[in-house]
Amino acid sequence: MITRDTDWDGVRLHVVTGKGGTGKTTVAAAMALALASAGQKVLLIEVEGRQGIARLFDGPPLPYEERKIALGLGARGEGGDVFALAVDPEGALLDYLAMFYNMRRAGAALTKLGVVDFATTIAPGLSDVLVTGKATEATRRRVRPGAKDSPHVYHAVVMDAPPTGRIGRFLNVSTEVSDLAKVGPIRTHADTVAKVIRSPQTVVHFVTTLEEMPVQETLDGLAELRSLTGGAIAAGGVFVNMVRPAMLSAADLAAAASGSLDIATLSDGLKEAGLGDDNGLAADLAAELREHALQVFLQDRIRGELAVAARPQYELPMLTDGIDLAGLYELAGTLRSQGAA
Repeated sequence: MITRDTDWDGVRLHVVTGKGGTGKTTVAAAMALALASAGQKVLLIEVEGRQGIARLFDGPPLPYEERKIALGLGARGEGGDVFALAVDPEGALLDYLAMFYNMRRAGAALTKLGVVDFATTIAPGLSDVLVTGKATEATRRRVRPGAKDSPHVYHAVVMDAPPTGRIGRFLNVSTEVSDLAKVGPIRTHADTVAKVIRSPQTVVHFVTTLEEMPVQETLDGLAELRSLTGGAIAAGGVFVNMVRPAMLSAADLAAAASGSLDIATLSDGLKEAGLGDDNGLAADLAAELREHALQVFLQDRIRGELAVAARPQYELPMLTDGIDLAGLYELAGTLRSQGAA
């Protein structure tokens, strides 16, 4: 496999967002596999409670616990380890109380009383602080706690984040809690989270397909991220997923799109292949090729629209056999070869 240096050296928290249906969970999983190279550990975090990671890796539902789910991408079995975690506000609050106040039992009691649900309902920003707090804690965690010369536990953390339309407010935690707490432990925790998210260690990647609505939402999401945070939260790359390759030469694409393919030539080719030309098969093929050509031209036009984002772009192919673990490794290899991981 041909590799190159990653475009994101120094980045430790990769936040992956995208419009629903673009495959952001798939891209996040492939990135985690690509980042977990020789001897390195990567944590893949899910924050929406959909258990999409468990389904991708064909495993049972993930608990609130970091579990190894796969080996990373590497030659001759030299890949690192990929761990996964499904984060929810309740589990994050229990973690927070245990880590900073040694109050896990008290937190469990509050959960039984419904206090956690009540608090996160009346203060939605608190829920986001708790969830993003777990991701930033894992990003900062060291083998020897408190020792700045100690290596980090995880080489990188990849967050399968909320959709593009909510990503700006989800990450802009310090603003979201400003009305909730001006001072005190919640404010301190939020500031710690914001410090990591607004540092060069963190970037937000956008996943799209070459279709009008996802591309527009990607451009809007990039603009909102700049507007809400003043550029303090760095935009990462644009990952173009499920790209359909061109199956014809440029000249044949133009002929197919215009409807000027020679039907007789197509018919002769079908006969040579032993397929015959019953029921106008050549005409049907010409219609299919015209649709393919128009799709290729549409993809090219939309690529041009994405260029205004001025962000590094990576393309992942449509896997016609669907997404399984082998497919994830194939996508991870594509990301690695393009320098995304």
